[in-house]
Amino acid sequence: MTDPDLIAKKLARIETCIRELRTLSHPERIGADLREERFIEHTLQIAIQAAIDVAAHVVADERLGEPATLRAHFDLLARAGWISPALVEALHDMAGFRNVLVHGYEEVDLAIVRDVVENHLEDLLAFVAAIRKRIGR
Repeated sequence: MTDPDLIAKKLARIETCIRELRTLSHPERIGADLREERFIEHTLQIAIQAAIDVAAHVVADERLGEPATLRAHFDLLARAGWISPALVEALHDMAGFRNVLVHGYEEVDLAIVRDVVENHLEDLLAFVAAIRKRIGR
């Protein structure tokens, strides 16, 4: 059974990170201000990781399948009706972006960092809303 308190805590973490990015960050300074760059990257990493944690928790507890990748968690959630299929691609992109930030698979493209913070935070909020609706909180 999915633990609604744990899920609610993780969802709140996502919302806090997004609020901090919207109120404290200055994406226009990326590339010129290392502290700003690191703040944005780290805060995005925390928010995306919390979404992945929620997905993994739900997939495991609801026995939705055996995901082979982080991205596959979101596919399983969509198949089970937890999130819309339209949201899956955005969440796949977020998971891939998180991997670049965490593992340094490639050089972090600062234009992508800026794009994510300026144009894609709503994707994470849509995830929060969908999961909250499903758990009734």
